[in-house]
Amino acid sequence: MTSPGAVAYARRSVADPVNGRAGANGHPARPHGKVSRVRSVLSERALVLNVTYQPLSITTVRRALLLVLAGKADVIHTRPGSIRSPRMSMSVPSIVRLTYHARAPYRRRAPLHRRAVFARDAYRCQYCGSRAECIDHVHPRSRGGEHTWENVVACCRSCNVGKGDSLLSAGRYRLRRTPYAPEPLAVVAAMRGDAPTEWTDYLPQLRPQLV
Repeated sequence: MTSPGAVAYARRSVADPVNGRAGANGHPARPHGKVSRVRSVLSERALVLNVTYQPLSITTVRRALLLVLAGKADVIHTRPGSIRSPRMSMSVPSIVRLTYHARAPYRRRAPLHRRAVFARDAYRCQYCGSRAECIDHVHPRSRGGEHTWENVVACCRSCNVGKGDSLLSAGRYRLRRTPYAPEPLAVVAAMRGDAPTEWTDYLPQLRPQLV
């Protein structure tokens, strides 16, 4: 039973890994005694912007809705679906903007992740422009190069093998774009791998940049 004003939502049906069907009444089937998990739309992610449109954090849809209902944020973009209660129906927020100025949290330098390197470099080899398959240290580690954002690029296997431990000063290879350390929020979104396309307007480092 739902209390007045409480938020109600429909459960998402999760496919049965054995027969490909979801269970009756929105509950997942239980193949061989195993229970499939049902994911709530309230646990999806939403991007929170400051009143100045500066990205502040990535939070849950539930938290974003609470900010909106409290008058502390406005919905800027929505995602497919809706959340209904006995008194109202609301679209699922993808991006919300605070109605007041909040102090931006201090963010340490984002840890280097392979998937985020690929996202930063648009999944292209930074030497020849073909599809990237691995990462390469611009200044080889065997020659004292560090494992940092500024020294790691996405690379195809051919260039990775051909370059070996040679330096760029040898002249055989040239970078298409100078590697850089992306914003921590962009790294978080890239690591999730399912960032909505509208987030790229506020996290431009998620947008592919080909040269």
